Amino acid sequence: MELRALRYFAAVAEELHFGRAARRLHMTQPPLSRAIRQLEADLGVALFERSPSGVALTAVGAWFYQDARALLDQADRLRAKVAAAAGAATLTVGMLTDDADPAASHLVKAFRERHPHVDVQIREADFTDPTSGLRAGLVDVALTYAPFDETGISVRRLRTDPVGAVLRTDDPLADREALHLADLADRRWFRFPESADPIWRAFWNATAPDGPARQGPLVRTVHECLQAVLWNGTIGLAPRIEVLPDGLAFVPLADVPPSALVVAWAGARDDPLVRSFVRIALRTYGAAAVS
Repeated sequence: MELRALRYFAAVAEELHFGRAARRLHMTQPPLSRAIRQLEADLGVALFERSPSGVALTAVGAWFYQDARALLDQADRLRAKVAAAAGAATLTVGMLTDDADPAASHLVKAFRERHPHVDVQIREADFTDPTSGLRAGLVDVALTYAPFDETGISVRRLRTDPVGAVLRTDDPLADREALHLADLADRRWFRFPESADPIWRAFWNATAPDGPARQGPLVRTVHECLQAVLWNGTIGLAPRIEVLPDGLAFVPLADVPPSALVVAWAGARDDPLVRSFVRIALRTYGAAAVS
């Protein structure tokens, strides 16, 4: 069983859509479908239930995903350790931010000018870990949104973004200039997995960490959040999004505090490259320089 096949499987399991998984893997759909069928044949089990509306993990597939994901994460950690032992200049950045954010492009330019020979690897994570792999040791530094459990993690704020509700454009509330949480009290929300950071989950679902969960579809990625709104008419909170898909609207919430866009790194780690990244990020986003 090759790691490549496991990565293909994990992408489909996380996207639950062969087309999206293929785009994420930078490949076309037919070879991806063939690779998954070959993996199922090798294992002698069906990992996915296929239907005209999409795919879903079988019970065996859901179990297999947990171990496959753990094995892939372990392989990533081993690769990072080997690169460090060889003296290669690499930096792995976890990201849970808006791809259309213009400040992110300025950060890339500024970092490349300062460190032209560093190999930067980007890791996107789902909502179970708002540190985008930092807490699991999979990344060196992360660009993400607070609040979350900061135990053992150093955090510097880059800016604050207003929080609003994501709605379909045909929703009766979509034309409002602002909303209150009470306006959304009887609505179905997209919700995050129970395994997600409880502080993070409570903030974005506007609940208490130990309070009752919202009712609605379970989501793990930004794409799944937006699709849950488009397909089901559910609602949810998000920081200001620069570009939304057609059919969606963002309405600010007057009684929800803003969310901080932050740069985060392991608190006990003293890495010159990480320190440089943090300084450049703070300068790029207009924050105070690192002392």
